[in-house]
Order: sequence, then C-alpha cells, then structure tokens
Amino acid sequence: MTEVLTYLLFGLTGSYALFTLALGVLWGKIKVPRAGTSTRGVRLSVVIPVRNEADNILHLLHDLAAQTLAHEQYEVLVVDDASTDATAALVERWARQSTYPLRLIRLPDSPSTSPKKRAIETAIAQANGQLIVTTDGDCRVPATWLNTLARCYLETRPKLISGPVTFTPESTLTDHLQTVEFSSLIGSGAASLAVGVPSMCNGANLAYEKAAFEEVGGYEGVRHIASGDDEFLMHKLATRYPGQIVFLKEAGAIVRTQPHRQWRQFYRQRKRWASKWKHYQNPRTIALAVYIFACNASLIVALGTGLAGVLSGWQVLGIALLKCAPEWFFIGRVLWFLQKKKSIGFIPLVQLLYPFYVTFFGLAVQKPQYEWKGRKLV
Repeated sequence: MTEVLTYLLFGLTGSYALFTLALGVLWGKIKVPRAGTSTRGVRLSVVIPVRNEADNILHLLHDLAAQTLAHEQYEVLVVDDASTDATAALVERWARQSTYPLRLIRLPDSPSTSPKKRAIETAIAQANGQLIVTTDGDCRVPATWLNTLARCYLETRPKLISGPVTFTPESTLTDHLQTVEFSSLIGSGAASLAVGVPSMCNGANLAYEKAAFEEVGGYEGVRHIASGDDEFLMHKLATRYPGQIVFLKEAGAIVRTQPHRQWRQFYRQRKRWASKWKHYQNPRTIALAVYIFACNASLIVALGTGLAGVLSGWQVLGIALLKCAPEWFFIGRVLWFLQKKKSIGFIPLVQLLYPFYVTFFGLAVQKPQYEWKGRKLV
C-alpha cells in the first residue's frame, strides 16, 4: 500500500512539474503586437459595471481621459447597479465636463443571480463600438491601454482579447501573497491560450467583438451562474471561433486592481470564482480544473502521510520540490512581466499555503450561496 501511494504521489507531482515547465515555456513564446500598427478604423466601447464605487470611480475616469487613443475612437458606458453611495452622482458630474463620450446607465434594484452579466448585456445593447472593452470600477488603467488593445485587434483580428491584470502597489504581506497567487492565474490563462485551449481570463481587462458577442447569444445559457461573465463568454467564443482568442502580453496593457484587505471580501470573491468549474462544458477545461485540484491536494496528502510515518522525510521533500521548483520558474517569469519583482520572494510562502487554499475553496463551493457588493445572489 505504501509503495502504491508513493508511486501515485510522485507520478502526479512529476506530471505537474512537466505541466508547469511547459506553461513557463509557452509563456515565453507569446508574441506581442507590433508597435507601429495603426489604430485607425476601429471604435471601442468601454463598459464599466459598478456598485458602490464612489471611492474609486473618479480615478478610473481620470485614467480614461489620459488615453493616447484618440478620444473620438472610444466611448465609456458606466452601468450603475443601484449603488447606495454617491457613485452615480460622481459619474454624472464627470460626464458634464468629460473630454470623451461618457454615459451613465442606471439599473433598477432588482434580484439577479448574476448582476454583473446583466449590467454588461445592458451596456452592450446600447454600445456604438465594434469592440467591447470591459473593466471594473476599482481598476486603474495606463494611458496606453486602449491604444494597445486597438493595435492588437487590428493586427490579429481576434474575436476576444484577454489582457494582463495585477494589483496596485503592495503594502502588506497579504498584498504580496495575493499578487503571487493572482499572477499564477493570469499566466496559466495566457499559456493555455497559446496552445488554443482557453481556460481562464479576467473581466477587468477583456475585449471582444460586439458582433461575436451577439452571434453566440451573449450570456444565454450561463446567466443563472453567479460568476463567469468573462470565462464562460470566452469558452463560448472559443467554441464558435476556434483559434481566434488571444492574450495581450504587453506592459502597456496591464490593468491594476486593488487587493482585498478584508478576509470576508477575499473569501466571497474566491468562492464565486471557484464555483465556476462545476458549470464548465468543455471536457478539457473540466479535466484541467480537477487535475489542478488533485495536484495541490497531493501535497497535503504527502505532508499528512509524512507526519504519520508512512512516507519518509526525504520522500515528502522530493514531492514538494517536484511541485514547487517549476512553479517558481513559471510564476517568477509572470511576475517579472507584471512589474512585480518584489513579490517574487514571496512565492515559497504562497506555495506552502496554496494547496490548503485550493482544497478549502474546492470544498467551500459545495454550498452554493454567494454575495457581491453587499447583495446576496439568488
């Protein structure tokens, strides 16, 4: 029995080591758009779903005013989902003196399983741009953001562009831990796109053709799911348009959002994210989610059996190194690109905590109750 367990754990972590090394190699091979590509001939609609973002929304609107893309080439639609603070008033005030087209769309305070999908669909129905760009109300975007997205679109003509996302400057240990964990998700999603197997993306930095969104029926079939306004749409588009989903690996397109400073907020967000895997339709995506869960759980099993004397200390160390060394190589490369060099030193601590984190949330989503911005999702 001990030999079988040993072979199983080494086999699983060994395959994971090869898998992670492959991710690192694929990450390094992702191409970037040519700097000289013209952006003429494309119009963008930036969609920002918000609820109670009075502390953040003006920073984002200011960033959008500083875009290097010609202001007549984009419009901004802020969709306010019944905010109870001054979000809507601040947007209206900014719109009166905005140098770019800006509209506020108010949504009624009515129950919804996925209010973010409802907000995005409402905005897209009113959007004039051929390329829909989404981000969140608490994000900060560089001046080159829209110009870089437009260049990527005109050069490669994809149906969907997944952009890089990271956190604003870190000030605490938990900030760095979130940065490391989040970078692994961004890098994994990018690497999977490089081989034509879309798995993850982030709605804080996403662009897709309005016509393609309408062609696949928007969120039809997934509106009842609390999360997934980004990934489920990507999967639908990838099925309809194989090979036409790309990752934009360029520093000028990095969007920054705020790390969670409260455990309750972090827990609720990650629980919503983890809940998506049960609804995946693509067998490869489902298999990948189960595989990642199993590989992380294997390290917990190795530690537990090591403490129980079933495995030797050297065997446990070997399993841990097989899993962690390639991860350091891969995550370190992604952090370097995201301009988060200081966070690289926190990778070992994340590697120690992550197996417990993945296992915990894998079990937590079995109780399907979610909350977003103070509202329970029905």
